[in-house]
Amino acid sequence: MTARATLPYGSWPSPISAADVARARLRIGFPTVAGDDVWWQETRPEEGGRTTVVHLAEGRRTELLQSPYDARTRVHEYGGRSYLPVPSGEGHAIVFSNYEDQRLYRLDPGEPKPYALTPEPAEPGGLRYADYVLSPDGSQVWCVCEGHTPDGIRRAIVGIPLDASAAEDASAIQELVSGADFYASPTPSPSGGHLAWVQWNHPRMPWDGTELRVAAVEGGRTVAPRTVKGGLTESALAPLWRDDETLYVISDWPGWWNIYQVGLHGESAQALYPAEEEFAGPLWTLGGKPYAILEDGRLAVLHGEGDLRLGVYDPETLELTDLDLPYADWRPALSVSGSTVLGIAGAPEVPTSVVRVDMRTGRAESLRRELAEPPNAAYLSMPRAERLEGPFGRPVHALVYPPSNPDAEGPADEKPPYVVFVHGGPTGRASSTLDLEHAYFTSRGIGVVEVNYGGSAGYGRAYRERLRRQWGVVDVEDAVAAARALVDLGVADAKRLAIRGGSAGGWTTLAAVTTTDLFAAGTSYFGISDLASFAAATHDFESHYLFGLIGPLPGFERAYEERSPLGHASQASCPVLLLQGLDDPIVPADQSERFAEALAEREVPHAYLTFEGESHGFRRAETVITCLESELSFYGRTLGFEPVGITPIELS
Repeated sequence: MTARATLPYGSWPSPISAADVARARLRIGFPTVAGDDVWWQETRPEEGGRTTVVHLAEGRRTELLQSPYDARTRVHEYGGRSYLPVPSGEGHAIVFSNYEDQRLYRLDPGEPKPYALTPEPAEPGGLRYADYVLSPDGSQVWCVCEGHTPDGIRRAIVGIPLDASAAEDASAIQELVSGADFYASPTPSPSGGHLAWVQWNHPRMPWDGTELRVAAVEGGRTVAPRTVKGGLTESALAPLWRDDETLYVISDWPGWWNIYQVGLHGESAQALYPAEEEFAGPLWTLGGKPYAILEDGRLAVLHGEGDLRLGVYDPETLELTDLDLPYADWRPALSVSGSTVLGIAGAPEVPTSVVRVDMRTGRAESLRRELAEPPNAAYLSMPRAERLEGPFGRPVHALVYPPSNPDAEGPADEKPPYVVFVHGGPTGRASSTLDLEHAYFTSRGIGVVEVNYGGSAGYGRAYRERLRRQWGVVDVEDAVAAARALVDLGVADAKRLAIRGGSAGGWTTLAAVTTTDLFAAGTSYFGISDLASFAAATHDFESHYLFGLIGPLPGFERAYEERSPLGHASQASCPVLLLQGLDDPIVPADQSERFAEALAEREVPHAYLTFEGESHGFRRAETVITCLESELSFYGRTLGFEPVGITPIELS
């Protein structure tokens, strides 16, 4: 057995390169199963972030969409499921949204090219579609339509003919539901006599308050819509028909997203399995299903506090039984056919995978991994779930990843640097599933602590609402509390702490380095620096989000000004690295640019890197590589170590 070399933390040689992390940025999502056929969408960094649809049948995997087609919808800008298989002869066609023009297209089996189902919009990308379901008679796709015009944005649930008649005649598109600001989950009843859907209005976000509505369908029109669950302070999600008279729905009315049964004729909603656990996640993207009905009437469900595990709920016995599977966390996107469940899952040592489960036997089969060949497990740091104490004794949930490398160890008199990872959202959630980005740092001797700060999903409504009107306060306090806890435990070096995050996590990073002196470095990926300009310029879905996080406008202008890191750039306590896509519709590039200018005026050491063609969340391999190597070099300069084989970064 070879002895481990004693080397300074941060300078350990590692076999995990930034290029490896970029390759692991393959993203699989939104699986569908029908009999023996399986589909999923796949985003590929080596193709500039293009998303294709993959079909698996009889053991053969086929890429259905070739370049330049890019199956990606921009509804709410965050999109979601971008395709739908539809029966066609003895096989299936697929309907998909194409990123470039946002039109819906149909690709039939055996055909080389798809053809358009929807008209060309007056403005490029001005008509967008998401959350698709086949109409009861099989002649249409029912979905959410988002229309962008000079007069504003309008959404509706519409029916789009599968015969392509609407491609040249927009009047062939049938409007089923309209009048609300936002829609999700159009779900026809088994016989087609009713349509259920979720809707909400500004200024609420879908985790604040939504309505589950139901209407009769007569002559292709919805009649007498009514609310059967949800409200201003209740988030109702994911309608699922048990039969023509009864619905399942997930609601956080008791403080956790639990499953309820609701009748159509005024019956009281019944909780199926009351528990202080979540059975769903926040509705950032459209088209995912956190539970589904098996052929025997039982429910395949996801549930848990933090990570979600797969179980089976029996409505007859009222029992919930978890499956013994090697997966720690499942994404809320299940598909069922008969007794087969298809989902996306992973574990600390298992990459995110398309997983097919036979619910009769409990046997699971991995069909596709985001990372084909994970590195030696000895280079992977296994996360330790911690419930730390924050200000005023409130709990802070975190995952701690200590440095891990079989070939190196740190000096006995030295403690490792640690980087606080702050997730986006802010109602996002850190998962314990293998993320090679963590290993990129931990295998070099840099610890990582990923914080599920107050406001994060996965721990109930009260935990989410700790951030209400406290954004930039509670999230910063919890990030600081997590870092200090590691110092107090003798785990981390108090003088070598960094913080980094993307989007809302970038905001927390910038707020932390301008309001505290704990951190020696801060890295912001497309983070928000100025609230007033962000509220005025961001996209419609989040245009009122700050009303709950900070306060409504007009009225809270002073709070917007006082909380914004831009106004406190002169108080930055450490060097800052800013990374920004120039085509970002969610956090415009001027948020980073103006902060960089303010740092320069005040002679605060910093670096500002921009990327043409990148949007919100970097998708291209070369961008990921540049960012990670720059970030590692940045920590080397600011935390006092020399990374192996990395070009030093220049700070202005």
